[in-house]
Amino acid sequence: MVSRRTRTRTEIGANRKTTGYERERQTMNGTDWLVLDANEEIRWQGRPRLMSALPALLIGLFLVVGSIAVAVTAGEPIAFLLFPLGITLPVLSYLTISNTRFVVTDRALYRKTGILSRNVRQLSINRVQNSRFRQGIRGTMFDYGTVGIEVAGGGGLRFQNIESPRDVRATIDRQATTASIPGTLAQWNEVLEEVRALRFAIEGGRGRNRR
Repeated sequence: MVSRRTRTRTEIGANRKTTGYERERQTMNGTDWLVLDANEEIRWQGRPRLMSALPALLIGLFLVVGSIAVAVTAGEPIAFLLFPLGITLPVLSYLTISNTRFVVTDRALYRKTGILSRNVRQLSINRVQNSRFRQGIRGTMFDYGTVGIEVAGGGGLRFQNIESPRDVRATIDRQATTASIPGTLAQWNEVLEEVRALRFAIEGGRGRNRR
């Protein structure tokens, strides 16, 4: 027989291994910032599509080429002041996208933003009242867009420029509908068994009375 102390040490070791595995997996998935409750499961995770940085890239390229052209042709060295701005805009846009994460679980919605700092916002899934998605011309062509979530008490959350916004919205609505039903599946199964037992007892009593 395994002693209680040995079993406890084994369980602690297993828990430490599981915790370490979860941390490693979260780090690989870019969700090491996320702290989930016990038994909370991720249903979807993503970030803004990199193509959403295209406008900033085009503007930056225009500023770089324009500053060089003006400085060379017009002899205005002051035009070179636009050169750093042309580099900064696309780089800043890329860093913003790469450091933004969106997560949907069976209990909450999460949004993480910030380049040098970290800002995490969480909304309980049972507060969701309505959701919608919007796609522009480029979003319709390349299947990305923004999902807006309205919550009870005002405010809300936006998942900007994500892939397959229609599917993400459906996932959010599905989790919100499930969360609005009180109790768990096991609890409802217990209620069903009690109802069946009560029905059986009532039918049995009626049978004895007829006799």
